[in-house]
Amino acid sequence: SKNPDVQPLVLNDVTDQILKGNESIIGIMLESFINAGNQSIPEDLGNLEYGVSVTDACIDWGTTERSLVEMAEKLKGILPNR
Repeated sequence: SKNPDVQPLVLNDVTDQILKGNESIIGIMLESFINAGNQSIPEDLGNLEYGVSVTDACIDWGTTERSLVEMAEKLKGILPNR
C-alpha cells in the first residue's frame, strides 16, 4: 500500500545513497500537493476540499519544502560535481 508519510524517510535514504557515491540516481518523484492526503471526487463537486489531491495521497507542501531543502543542503557539495 502507498503511504505518503514515508516519503521524507525514503528521500533521506536516497540522499544517503548519493552521499555514499551512487551516481545512478538522477532524479526523484514525490507525491505532493498543497494539503496532505487525498479525497474521492464527490457527486457534488462543491464538496471538494480545496488543496487536497483527487488522485494519489500526497504529503503537504510544508513537508515537501522541508524535505527538499534538507536534501539540497546535504548534497550542495556533491551534485554540482556530477
